[in-house]
This record gives sequence, structure tokens and C-alpha cells, in this order.
Amino acid sequence: MNKMKEIVPSTCRMCHGGCQVNVHLEEGRVVKVTGNPESVVSKGYLCPKGAASPELLYHPDRLTHPLRRIGARGENKWERISWEEAIQEIVEKLAHIKQTVGPQYFALLHGTTRPYVDMASRFCNAYGTPNYVNVAHNCMGPRTMASVFTIGSMVAPVPDVYEPGGITPKCIVLWGSNVTEIGSAQGMNAGIMKRALIAAEKVIVIDPRRTKEAGRSSQWLQIMPGSDGALALAMIHVIIAEDLIDHEFVRDYTVGYSELLAHVGEYSPEWAEKITGVSAEQIRLAARTYASVRPAAIYWGSAIDASKCSFQTARAIMILRAITGNIDVPGGDIIPVPVTNVKLKSQFVNSEITGKLLLPIQNHRLAVDSIAAKKQSEFLSGKGMASTFKFLNVLQKKAYPLLTKLSAKKTPAAQLKTLSKLRTSKYPLCPVTHPPTFWKSITANDPYRVQALWIMGSNPLVTMTDPLETEKALKLVDFVVVSDFFLTPTAHYADIVLPASMWLEQDDVVNTFEQWCVTNRKKVAQIGETRDDRDVLIEIARKLKLEKAFPWENYRAFVDEMLEPANLDFDSFSNKQIIQEKMRYLKYREQGFNTPSKKVELFSTTLLDMNISPVPVYRAAVSSGAVVQSRDKYPLLLTSGAKSMMFFHSEGRQIKSLRKNNPDPILEINHSAAASRGINDGDWVYIETPACRVKMKARITDAVLPEVVSAAHGWWFPETPDYGWQKSNINMLFTADNFDPDVGSECLRSVFCEVYSAMPGAWEG
Repeated sequence: MNKMKEIVPSTCRMCHGGCQVNVHLEEGRVVKVTGNPESVVSKGYLCPKGAASPELLYHPDRLTHPLRRIGARGENKWERISWEEAIQEIVEKLAHIKQTVGPQYFALLHGTTRPYVDMASRFCNAYGTPNYVNVAHNCMGPRTMASVFTIGSMVAPVPDVYEPGGITPKCIVLWGSNVTEIGSAQGMNAGIMKRALIAAEKVIVIDPRRTKEAGRSSQWLQIMPGSDGALALAMIHVIIAEDLIDHEFVRDYTVGYSELLAHVGEYSPEWAEKITGVSAEQIRLAARTYASVRPAAIYWGSAIDASKCSFQTARAIMILRAITGNIDVPGGDIIPVPVTNVKLKSQFVNSEITGKLLLPIQNHRLAVDSIAAKKQSEFLSGKGMASTFKFLNVLQKKAYPLLTKLSAKKTPAAQLKTLSKLRTSKYPLCPVTHPPTFWKSITANDPYRVQALWIMGSNPLVTMTDPLETEKALKLVDFVVVSDFFLTPTAHYADIVLPASMWLEQDDVVNTFEQWCVTNRKKVAQIGETRDDRDVLIEIARKLKLEKAFPWENYRAFVDEMLEPANLDFDSFSNKQIIQEKMRYLKYREQGFNTPSKKVELFSTTLLDMNISPVPVYRAAVSSGAVVQSRDKYPLLLTSGAKSMMFFHSEGRQIKSLRKNNPDPILEINHSAAASRGINDGDWVYIETPACRVKMKARITDAVLPEVVSAAHGWWFPETPDYGWQKSNINMLFTADNFDPDVGSECLRSVFCEVYSAMPGAWEG
């Protein structure tokens, strides 16, 4: 008897990529996931994570029903409860907090950008809390801010590798990204990038590690970790000094060239050589190649973001694109054209979806990272102020459609400037509540301690800086909810745990990163009582009487509303699978750039008004005094965040096929550094900083410099009783006290350390 077989087209979500796939079912059960060879998005590519989707779906340890804590925090003792009980308990708690102490005493935290982020932000704003926390300050936020203040786009430029104009880049710069070894990022997958890299005449790789692409590139600039900003400024210096700029573009479509010219004179390749470790000759060669082999494109990664100079580095790279005329040209760095006949939910192109104007104006200054939080709280408690702001808030809600239209007319830079002034954040360009400041506000009760915290799709004990501070904070919050696939180390500190659905259990219209198209995601399975986080957000919001902000009965109703302009419902769209917009190049010739000047702003007066350098500057990760003190005891420079094709951040450690290919946390160390410390390949070693030490397995290689070591991130051990979240967690080695003053990013790529053997009887340094 033949088994009933079916193939359902869908879109993977095991990472950021959004690859179109075919889901294979037998007798209603998912048996495998394969790449869709007809897809213009991914052209049949699928990484191991996507192929392992059925393992995640049917994993025996998955959360399948809500849980309530019955033991002490962290004790991992639970009782099963119904969804009705869980939601009622959450609603009662949030309603009580809002009524008695104020909505700011609730916070929602999530990790990297996921499908629910826009609804999560909207929930916070509608509820009234400014404490919306995620990792944007360390991941994409600095690059997005640089795009906003340089070209006026929330969508950062991406390499033109899909060939809508018939050509791909002749020169590609991979800057702080090993996308071909991790699967996908920024809506692009490894397969597409590999094709473009093979087709390119020149490939320049900028990375402290010799990645696969570095090994086969035209030029590899092996910079010292954290020195990217110095390199970018030196490349600008060379291109201007040698008159390699695109004169027409600079003359007609930029402002501030004379200021930039005067500013970069001191940033010579010889200056940068001392900081980056790359010779002045190599810097000049890279700058000349990038400026002369056109069209050229830069694909940048999260390594740009995790430093004390993240925003300014990203600004410098944006300026490199501009002065060479590589913005929005065929084969260059393009600004995608968003789909027009679908209501887009991506906050990058539809800021209204986040409901930012739903947040009462006075509440912006109540965020825990606001320098005015204490004063604002005292001000609002003053006689007559409560009734005054109540009236203003009613007016704000009634005028919401008008305010939305007026806000949309302002440039993104102007919007962010206004928001920054309202928030008075310690870090003016941090797009969310600053995570390290958030955790510190709980432990120090300064300016106040939140009473309820909802952690959605995040495992901050493993993925955020200073996990011991995070653990201390989790013990102090009165009420903690965690939504996830599994019981994680973080979930052990929850009061309520909610079982989240994964992508095979969801209907969706996908458009978070690939702005030029929307694709379908089709529900093909249901495991236990798992639920889409967005459905849960909508239900709780409506029970909290937030129906005006959440008019949809459920997420499926919202999806159908997205498709109304295209005269489609979800079922008919699923048959269509994709709607894409035709690419238009050189858009700035007709409409200019969406900046205050309508041009690319090499010098930004908006930044100047915000007391931020209007031209890019370089700042070292640590002061020279700290270098002298640290390098005596900690002579090696640690760069963290090396990613694996097998995992998505901290996810996937319990999936057998993935773990088999990457069973242990790896520290890459140079031959000479290992030999001088008596370390052999495969030895377990300690990595120690002034903060702590963790254990990893050494991989001896010449892929890193003798003074540099590179560590994997996101490690915990689901197979052990206590999950071993402190054993190999690289974030244990960082202290939350060294931030980029503009966006609040942390120095996670350049910290001094020592490495020594963890084998019995080994040298202890």
C-alpha cells in the first residue's frame, strides 16, 4: 500500500535567511525539508539547520503545554496548566501592575530579530511600557542607524546579487561576515552569495580569521579585532587622496564632502597600520581595488556592531559606498524596492506596525535607561499632572491616524532625533531599552525595578553579557514569563513557561528582511498545545482592552489583512508562493535620498544637533593605560562570536544531526601560542579574562594571528541536568561596562585574555 505523500511549498525560519523550501509529508507527518530549486530567493539552497527542521518539530524534549513553577527559581520543578490558566494569570498580573504602579514596571525582552518582533514592540507601546528590550544595540542596530543618518533608509544597502539588472558585483568586500559558512543573514543565503563571489573579478575579505572565503579571496586583510573603524577611515583617506571618487555622484548627490576631506587627512594608511596590523601598502591596494573595480558591493556582518566604535565604523563604510558611486547601481549596493500591493509588517519599511505613536508621550522618559527616569517619575506624581497627561493621552489616541501620517512625512533621521530627545537615553541612538542597563536597573533597583518580565524566544543567560548579573536579576523580578521551544537555562527562572510553535506550525506572510518580495510560510503540523507567539500577544492584548491597537481576532486575521491590497487571502497567496517587486535602480535621480538634505550626508547636521560626531571617528576599544595593565597578565586578544553553520546563536545544541557535526565549543588558537602554553590540538583549555574563565576545546590553526584567539558563542549543554550554561559560555568573560557612547554596543570582539590547558596536571599560567 502506497503512503500518502504531499509536498507543501513554504519558507524556512531556522535562521534569518527566509529560504524557500519544499516540505515533504507522508501520511501527514513531515519527513524532510528540501530547498526549492524554482525559488528566485534561494535557488534551491538549504543549509543543515533548515534540513534539520523535522528534528526540531518532533524533538522529544520540546515544550508542548504551558507550565507553572512549583519549586524555587532555577529548581526546574513544574506543574502542567492550561492555556486559559496561563493567559489569565498573565493578564491579571499585567492589569494589576498597570493600575497600581504604572505600565513601565513591565518589560518585554527578546533576542535577535524574529517573526514576532513587530507585534512584540506594538504590544509594549499599546500597553504603555517604554521597556522594550532586545539585542539591536549589538546586532544590526548600529548598521541600521548608519544607513538612516547617511542615506535616509531604515533598510541598509545590500549587494546586488540576485541579478535583477542582469549583472552581479565585479568586486565584493566581505567585511566582518562569513555568510557562506553560516547559512544566511540579512535575507541572503550562502548559496546566492557563493555564486556572486565566484562570478566577481575581485573579492576582498576583511576578517581577523581566515575564513573559507578569505582563503580563496583576491586579498585578505587580517585586521586586529575591533579595529575596523580605523581601516574604513584609512580607505576613505586613500580614495580621496588618490582622486578615486565618483566625481559626478559626490558633486550632485552628496553634502559635506569638504568637511569630510578636511576630516580624513589625518587618517592615513600609516596611521591605520599601527592600529589594524595591516600594512599601509595592503590598505592602499584594497582601497584602490574597491574604488576602481566597479560595480562594487560591501557585505557587512555583525562584527561591525560589537565594538566601542560600532556606529561610527558603520558610518565610515556607508561613506565608502557613497564616494565611490556604488549606491543603488546595478551590481552595487542596492536599496531594495518594497512590495507595494501588500501591507508590509517589517518595521524597516512600515514603522507604523510597531505602534510607536501608541506609547504615551511622557512614558518615553520612564524607560530604565533614560537619564530622566527618576525626575520624570517625580514630575508625573505631582499635583494635577496625572489628570493633565490623561487628557493628553486620550487626545493622542484619538489623533493617532493623523499623527501617523505626519510622522511618516518626517525623515527617518528626524524621527530618531525626536525619539532620542523624548527618551533622553544614555545612548542616543540605541533603538531599544539598553540591555545591560536594563539588567543593572533590576539588581540595583535604579531607577526602579520592573515587576514583570516576558522573555520571548531568547536565552539571555547564554546570549547576553555578564550572565551572572542576569541570573541575579531574574531572581529579583516578581513575575517572569518565558516563551520558547525548550526549557532553557533562562526558562528555569520563570514563573510561567509558554510552548512556542516553530515555523512548520505557522501560517505567515514573510517579509522581515527580503523587502523586495513576500513569501508564504504554511502550517503543516501541530505538536501538542504549541502556539504562535503572535497569537498569544494578540489574545493577551485584547484581554487587556487594547483592541484598538490589536483589532484582529488572531494572527491569521492580521495576515489576511496584509494581503487585502493584492486581492488575495492566505490560501490563494500560498498557491502563488511569492509576490515580488520589480527592482528600480538609481532611484535617487528622481526622488533624492530620504535625508533632511535629500542627499547622501557625508557630514550630518542632524547628528551634530544630537551632540554626535557628524563625520565618522575612530575610538579604540580600551584606553592605552588599560592596554598596558591588561596585556601583562592577559597577553592574548579574544574575539568572540564565531558562528557555525550548524547553529543559530544558542539554538540547535539538542538537535542530534547538527550537534554531531559540531559537538564541542571551539577555541581557535595559533600554533605558536599553543606551543608556548603546552596545548595540543583537541585539548580542553581555559579562557580567562579579569571577569571569569570558561572551558573550550582547542583547535590549533594558523587561521588566527599568534596574539589572537577566536571563540564560539552561544554554548550550553541541554544533555546535562544543569544545562552547563556557565561551563563554556563565552559571555561569562565580558563585563557590561564598556559601551559605544552613540548606540550602546559592547566590546565583544576585542578583550584581553589568557589561555591555558584544563587537562589534569597542566600548566596553569
